[in-house]
Amino acid sequence: MAEKFLIIEDETAAAVNLKAILRKIAPEAEVVGVLESIEESVEFFSDAQHVRPDLIFMDIHLADGESFKILDKVDVEAPIIFTTAYDEYAIKAFKVNSIDYILKPIKEEEIRFAMEKFSRLTQQQAQSYRHNVEELVEQKRVQRERVFLIHHKDKLIPLSVDDVAFFYTSNERVTATTFDGRIFPIERTLEQLQAMLSPDVFFRANRQFIIARDAVKDIVIWFGARLALNLSVETPEKIIISKARVPEFKQWLTTVHPSN
Repeated sequence: MAEKFLIIEDETAAAVNLKAILRKIAPEAEVVGVLESIEESVEFFSDAQHVRPDLIFMDIHLADGESFKILDKVDVEAPIIFTTAYDEYAIKAFKVNSIDYILKPIKEEEIRFAMEKFSRLTQQQAQSYRHNVEELVEQKRVQRERVFLIHHKDKLIPLSVDDVAFFYTSNERVTATTFDGRIFPIERTLEQLQAMLSPDVFFRANRQFIIARDAVKDIVIWFGARLALNLSVETPEKIIISKARVPEFKQWLTTVHPSN
């Protein structure tokens, strides 16, 4: 019986590339779906009518958050091959947990090696694998970066994440603005920052901003059922929450979490 693969990936080019590689490596296999978000993935696994995949290729960072949230909300029985643009600290976490990952851009030989590894899993190893995935999800909740080292001339300046009101990207340049209005360059993308920061404290408002909960001053009802945010510090442009993200933002802002 032909194997069934599921792809969870929000970058169209990456998904197309992966499908082409899978057709070459396993031409008899079937890709049962390409999902682009946490919400879509949760719906897929919650619907008993959907075909259960034998193997999942899952991007770690999706447009609506970390794909680990999928594993929080639904039971995923199939083994997962993670694809990632994470930096070294995260890759080490995968190695410790014996979980396969593939660093983007995805290459055919890496997919082939990962699939061969999963094909050799015994039932006991598969159960251990799922346990390791659960452990990694838990580690992601508690292991968050607390201090950034900022390069300034011939010095390294420590910047506590607790001091950051928002992160902003423009022209491929990322900066952090503190609650007292200081601006620092950050040598990471917003995608990498979103993976490192606590989702209880920080929210990816849109493609330009990650904001801190304590920085939200007030909220304006905007055109098209969107929201416009005013922060306690000046921002380089207006922060707009799309209509689709409004429920998620409201839940994030109003949910009380224990101190991090």
